[in-house]
Order: sequence, then C-alpha cells, then structure tokens
Amino acid sequence: MKVPLLDLKAQYQTIRDEIKEAVEEVLESQHFILGPKVEALEEAVAPYCGCQCAVGVSSGTDALLIALMASGVGSGHGVVTTPFTFFATGGSVVRAGSRPFFVDIDPVTYNLAPAAIKAFVEEECRFESGAGKLVHGETGVSIRAIMPVHLYGQCADMDGILEIANENGLVVIEDGAQAIGAEYPSIDNEVPLRAGSMGRFGCFSFFPSKNLGGFGDGGMVTTNDAETADRLKILRVHGSKPKYYHHLVGGNFRLDAVQAAVLLVKLKYLDGWTAKRRQNAAYYNSLFQQSDLVEKKFIVPPRAVWEERSRETDVNPQSPIPNPQFIGHIYNQYVIRAKERDELRAYLTGENIGTEIYYPLALHQQHCFVELGYKAGDFPESEKAAAETLALPVYPELDRVQQDYVVEKISSFYAV
Repeated sequence: MKVPLLDLKAQYQTIRDEIKEAVEEVLESQHFILGPKVEALEEAVAPYCGCQCAVGVSSGTDALLIALMASGVGSGHGVVTTPFTFFATGGSVVRAGSRPFFVDIDPVTYNLAPAAIKAFVEEECRFESGAGKLVHGETGVSIRAIMPVHLYGQCADMDGILEIANENGLVVIEDGAQAIGAEYPSIDNEVPLRAGSMGRFGCFSFFPSKNLGGFGDGGMVTTNDAETADRLKILRVHGSKPKYYHHLVGGNFRLDAVQAAVLLVKLKYLDGWTAKRRQNAAYYNSLFQQSDLVEKKFIVPPRAVWEERSRETDVNPQSPIPNPQFIGHIYNQYVIRAKERDELRAYLTGENIGTEIYYPLALHQQHCFVELGYKAGDFPESEKAAAETLALPVYPELDRVQQDYVVEKISSFYAV
C-alpha cells in the first residue's frame, strides 16, 4: 500500500470540470493580473474569515511583507515572533528591514506562548511613555509588532497576545498561512473569531499544499479597516495610485486571475474538506489510543486545545457556549511528537508512507540569522519540537484503510 503525504490528484479529479471551465473563462478574457476574478475572491474570502476587507497578493510570504510595510514597520524596528515556523515568518521581517525577536512556544499548540512574550517585554524591554513605544534594552530597537503564527491550523492564544500588544502599542500581524477557517473562542466575544480577524492584519497562503491551495503561488491579507485595505492595494502595485504616480514605494505583489479563478472554485468545497480532515484526525487519535502508543509514550498526538476550552463553561463562565460546529483546528497538518522521530520517519518511508518534518531547525539556529546572537538552548520548547515532531498524511481524500495502515506500521516500528 502507498500512502502519500498529500494527494492533490485525487482532489483535482473531483473538481476537474469546474476548474477547467473557470480557467477557460480567464483565458478567453485575457485578463491575467488582478481584475474581476481577484475582486470576486476578495469579496468571498473577507466574510469567510470574519473580516471587512481582503486584498489578494502574490504569495503568503508577500502577504506578511506587505502587512509589515502597510504598518510602517521597517528599518530600526523589531517584531516579536516565534522561532518554530516556516522561514517566511522571520524572513519577511528581515526583508522589511526589521529585526525579529524570537520568544518560545507553548509545547502543546506549538504556537507563541503569551507568557514568553510577557517575560520578554518585562525582562528585556522598557516602555518609554513619552515616546509611546516599547524599546529593547540591549539593542535599543523599537519593538513595533507581534507576529503570531497559527501553526498547523490551530490559532495561537490570541487573548493573551492581544492583551500584551494593546498594553504596549504593538501591531498584531497574524500569520494564518496554514489556518484559513480555524476558529478561536475569545473570552471577550460571544461567538468564536476566525483566524485573520483578530489582529490588524491576517496573512494567508494559497500555496498548493495548503488546505485551500491554488495552482501556484498566491496569498491574501485580511483586515477590518477599509483605509488599511486601500493602502495594501496601493502597495501591491508598486505604490501607484493613479497608475504611474507613486506616493509610496511598494512592490509587485499582485495576484494572478488564474489563481483567483481556481481558488473561487475550491473555496466552495473548503468546509467539506476541513470536516474530512478533522474526521481523519479524530480517527488517528482513536487508533493511537487503542494501540497503546500514547499510553506507552511512544507518540503524542496533537490536541485541539480551543475545542477543549469551548467545552469548559463550568470552569470558565466567560467562555463561549459550546458549539458542536466550532472549528478549533483545521489540521492543515496532523503533527505528532515521536520518540526516535528520524528513525521512525525512515521506517515509514520504507513502507511507502509519506511524512514531513515541519520544521527540522528552529529559526534562531538558522545560519542566516546567526548575527542575531541567539544560540542553542535559548528556546528549548522550539528546539524540542524541531527534534520530535512528524506530520502524517491527513488530506481529505485519505481513507480509513490507509490510516489503519499508517498506525499499524507505527506500531510495528515500536513493537507495540
């Protein structure tokens, strides 16, 4: 049996005719950059994410970069973010001319830990009330933003992050590249909020492997401020408005119409695909529990922590009423912790099971960031996650026979 990490061909077979029709419409129009298809996608994604506005851009990476530019975060500024994420998170900060300040993650969600941010602010920074800014004590860099990542499809602890940001005048830019549709039960709202609607910006990727993936690169920035959306639209066309008149220096961050056409088709199916991913995750969880792999601590399955919190009304009366339709985790990846992770992965590869490590080296240990002065041991939870985590196939078209095979082979490896 073969179990790929992702099977996009299987997905395509179900929507092939609609995709061809949508792409053919673009070909006939010969309107390939921005235009009506992109506008239609923006109008569909904004309410899907619970936002007033959405602006299509060229990639998830460029979504982060243009959000920083629109915030005025640039040279001499600092951005607090996680070292356990895809490179684009930290890379976009540097490309904007700013300095990333890493803080450690929560070991359960793998997302930025508010307690770690609070410790960084209180122990390493000072707030200059006269200037109204937070300054890093050792470097003198003005901290301007926090960039949480909703890793693997589960929201970061946004209540804690937003509280720190509001206290210190920081912009929050959500990296939701893996989390479109994920929900968060904020204690300040009667209904859950969606990823990308809580900070000033939400940034999404439509890379083909994402749960909503295009036929190439693409991205989206969401915001609840119309003026900010207008600024993003100007920045994505080299800062031009009207054409050839530039009051800002922007970039070429335009979304292709073909990508928008494909994504408009796929968006109709996204909720169904998400439901199937969640079913597959639940089935994995039950198989692991039955196999003793969890009890014997060979593997640790992922936890949907916000779904747990949404059910704890007796413990936290302020939390929202439990909603059986609450989407706390969309499982863009199903990631386990595993003993002897690398050996397990090699074994599964030999058994024709696709896996991936997201991510094998934390950002503070990447060679290109050596000048930031971080060293091994600075962020132990991030380093531990990099050494132990492994993503298993969880795509919507995966069937239970394949999942049975995956867990059977993991059990065989550990001789359970």
